[in-house]
Amino acid sequence: MANRGIAIRTSPHLNRVLTVEQIMRGVILALLPIAGWSVWQFGLSALLLLVTTTAVSVLTEWALARAAGKGNSLRDGSVIITGILLALTLPPGFPLWMAAVAAFIGVALGKWLFGGLGYNVMNPALIGRAFVQAAFPTAITTWTPPFAPGRFVEPIPSTLTPPFMQPIPVDQWVAGLGFDGWSGATPLALQRFQHVETPVWDLFAGTVTGSAGETSALLILLCGLWLAWQRMLDWRIPVSVMAGAILSALPFWLIDPTLYPSPWFVLCAGGLMLGAWFMASDMVASPVTTWGVVIYGLLIGILTVIIRLFGGLVEGVMYAILLANALGPLISDWTQPRVYGAKQSRQGR
Repeated sequence: MANRGIAIRTSPHLNRVLTVEQIMRGVILALLPIAGWSVWQFGLSALLLLVTTTAVSVLTEWALARAAGKGNSLRDGSVIITGILLALTLPPGFPLWMAAVAAFIGVALGKWLFGGLGYNVMNPALIGRAFVQAAFPTAITTWTPPFAPGRFVEPIPSTLTPPFMQPIPVDQWVAGLGFDGWSGATPLALQRFQHVETPVWDLFAGTVTGSAGETSALLILLCGLWLAWQRMLDWRIPVSVMAGAILSALPFWLIDPTLYPSPWFVLCAGGLMLGAWFMASDMVASPVTTWGVVIYGLLIGILTVIIRLFGGLVEGVMYAILLANALGPLISDWTQPRVYGAKQSRQGR
């Protein structure tokens, strides 16, 4: 009917109509520079990680959709985003068989257990990541240096660990690279346990170690802003996440800057930027009301800082987003706008 001059649709009435497929393609395009940077930084291992999680996610989606009789659900491209995002949140030397398990769990339990696209309560990529965080704690906290010589020729040894085996140690491999003073700690761990704060510019530019796609805050910010400019995500969610993190970290930093990290460090270190722009903004798992998305974003930022400063883990973005996802429906319910005319109607009775 849209091509005949009159469009009859149910609300919400948007000025620009984007299909799910168009939005998903836009998100994939926005993720490609980040994925490319991870490959440039960590080489063959990052590429194999991206291919493995994406391929297993697609195969799992295809098999479960076929078993459920829902036809071809690959056309919307959402499962490709799940695979790419999952790889970007994992250590670059993460064993491929463990990454395959994470991809299967993310799609099967995080998405299809609830009915597929549009019904997932939480972000599927983070569900997969949370599973391997609990199942393989050593492998998921083993870090390797960026820009290693020969990274495009041979993968990190732990990458090719045989299935159901413990990760191949990387100590000797790292020692042979000739890096001076390599401790294997991420900037978050250095700040938390040694109170050594990595320069914010290094975090912003992405020249530090960390998960495959979380190192360059600048690149993630640019890709996220492009997505917001294309109106393919609600900009209020990442802005609220960053505001919540800054506002909750600032008082502690002002009290004791030698013990607590600066707000800019909190913003640029770890997975906060990737989580804020590409995971918290999941259109299915986030609230739908104006104030709801603000509260939701602030909650993620505050929870992240609380976990980082006082929890048992140095990183807290994953659990903060999952907890906020779980509260998403309640936040939407609490922040429903008043129906126009409803108050006058009740008074008139």
